[in-house]
Amino acid sequence: MSVPRSVALERTLYTLAAPVLAAAPNLYPDSPVNTVVQLAGAAGIGGWVLAAKSAEPGAGRKILRWSPLVLAAAVDVAAKNTPGWGPWCLDALLAAGWAAAGCLVLPFSRHARRHHRPALATPAPAPQLQPASEPEPSQPDDGADPFTRQVRQLWENRGMPGRTIVIKATPHPGMRHDLTLLLRACEAGRPISGLTEETVAAAFGVDVTDVRIEEVARQYGREGGPGWKEVHVTPDLSERRRQAPTDHEWWTDRIGAAGGPVPGSEFVKEVRDKERKVTHYIAQVPDEMGEPRVNLHTLAAALKTKYDEGRLFVTVDGSQVLVSLWDSSPLAQVFPATRELLTPDKDGRWVTGYLGNGQPARNRVYTDRGAAHGLFVAPSGGGKTQLMGLHVAADALFGAVVMLATEAPDEKTAALGKHTARYGVGALYMIRLLRVLDALMETRGEMPWEDGLVHDWDPSLPGCPYRMLSAYLDEFLSAARNGDYGAEIMDLAERVSVKGRKYGIGIKVAGQSIYVQDGFTQLLCENLRENCIPVVLKVAPKKVADMFRTLGIPSEYIPDPLPRSFSPAEKGRIDRVMRGEPEPPADSNTGGAGWIVEAKQPDVLRTLFMDFKAGIDGYFPDTVATLTDYEIRELEARGLWFDWTEPPRPGEFGPEPDDEDDAPKKGGGKRRGGSKPAARRDSVTSPRQALEAIKNLSGV
Repeated sequence: MSVPRSVALERTLYTLAAPVLAAAPNLYPDSPVNTVVQLAGAAGIGGWVLAAKSAEPGAGRKILRWSPLVLAAAVDVAAKNTPGWGPWCLDALLAAGWAAAGCLVLPFSRHARRHHRPALATPAPAPQLQPASEPEPSQPDDGADPFTRQVRQLWENRGMPGRTIVIKATPHPGMRHDLTLLLRACEAGRPISGLTEETVAAAFGVDVTDVRIEEVARQYGREGGPGWKEVHVTPDLSERRRQAPTDHEWWTDRIGAAGGPVPGSEFVKEVRDKERKVTHYIAQVPDEMGEPRVNLHTLAAALKTKYDEGRLFVTVDGSQVLVSLWDSSPLAQVFPATRELLTPDKDGRWVTGYLGNGQPARNRVYTDRGAAHGLFVAPSGGGKTQLMGLHVAADALFGAVVMLATEAPDEKTAALGKHTARYGVGALYMIRLLRVLDALMETRGEMPWEDGLVHDWDPSLPGCPYRMLSAYLDEFLSAARNGDYGAEIMDLAERVSVKGRKYGIGIKVAGQSIYVQDGFTQLLCENLRENCIPVVLKVAPKKVADMFRTLGIPSEYIPDPLPRSFSPAEKGRIDRVMRGEPEPPADSNTGGAGWIVEAKQPDVLRTLFMDFKAGIDGYFPDTVATLTDYEIRELEARGLWFDWTEPPRPGEFGPEPDDEDDAPKKGGGKRRGGSKPAARRDSVTSPRQALEAIKNLSGV
């Protein structure tokens, strides 16, 4: 088998050099041959050192090529220092071993090449067609600026993410690491599909949140569409935005984000009212997103407050949002009532209190449909009598005749009674008042105006022959459940709520509930709701939803319950616990706080404060308005105008027992006018009552 020529030549050289290498040191110690061999060995050692320090691959192969020279020098030195040919002819054995090792390993001919030549006996493989390799994408040579070329080189080194090329790279002024990239797909006419924030962030070594990819709109002289992308890499901006954001950035990141309290909203401006100590934030929601959606609890957390502190209020006006953040809750403040605030304007409106956003909350003494009714709902201690006093003063300042009936006496209603045309206590007094209202509707319906005609009451028309009349029924439901007069009280109140507004007569019902099952009728509730602006104060949390549904409020506008207190919790509880001290008493301060329902959505308000202890005379006019002489004569003719505190008169509530043995003494008899109280289906609330009603109808 033939061998390569270089292999045969190298083996021949080793065979011829071995005898010279062994004999020269022994026969001619000072021969130049020894000097040449030792210099060659020194050169070989230098080659070893360079190969070992080199960072290029193939260091082992280089060391092996220099080995024959180093080993030859070693054999020469050993032969020169041994006596004679050495023991057992060691010099000849070392030279022979050196030649044999060189012939077997062949450092020069075999390891000088990186690839071995194929054996001569191996048949050459048949040539095969190789598939044409896809040309590597390359950046366009368009004379770009140095910054763009640097970014292109980095982009290529990172594997050209998303198979895109950099068309333009623009640094952001003042930001060392921020830039904007204009990218295009490597293959013309194909969309960019594999480019993500993660791949770009990995290429530049930044966080994913620091990368934003946007679409590229077509411009004059430049293409656009899915084959182009604009990438913003802003690590410096993100860091500055986290540490010191602007108002717009803070709102976008914390409030208007996809999962934020007001998603999709854009900051407009911030307004600080130093006098009222409130900060207003105004934001805008794009029209295509519809009505703004607000999560009050997460909004309170973003503004570093708590929802139950009563400091945060939101007003939605179309696509705009007003967020009002007070330094301290306005619902915990006291707004003193004044005669100016209680005096109705030309439209019959007056200030009841102030909303959570600082706006005055107004009620009215009349509407475009006639006299206004009233509905006040509050538990005991909720501020109901205070609210009723504000309405009584407003009606009196308007010039209306005011009458007040309450089921149970108290100090405040007695003080109000001094400024009314009629005031009394008990269900008997209330039914007599309602009978008068019923008769006045008939009387006023026949009273001609100055033009000789009869009109529905309208304060804007001249020539009205009577005054507006407001009748206040405090603790109405308690009186409506009275065993003797309750059914007729409810029936008369319902009739006045239907027709009274046309004759300038409004009834103002105050109580702790408006539920049908508690004594209200559905018709009475609807008439009061539609012809007044209800005010609901301090309702128990579990009753809020049912209460507003009864008032006809859509479920999406039902408010959350008010907190138990608007005063911030006193700090230092941990210290008090460690010292074993009791907690300070809680300040409820929610009297007069509640909701006013003027539109479809209730608004939180705090009513004005009327100081009864200091005296209330200054809130009322000097004279008390009364009915006209004609109205009083008509009521006297019907036997309805007298001292209503008297015990029941003979025949007032039906025939006496002497006249008819089976007739009850009180209640259930015929009223003045001959009509009999209708049986009330709404008053039957139990099987036992239903059975009693059936027995009464059947005469069993």
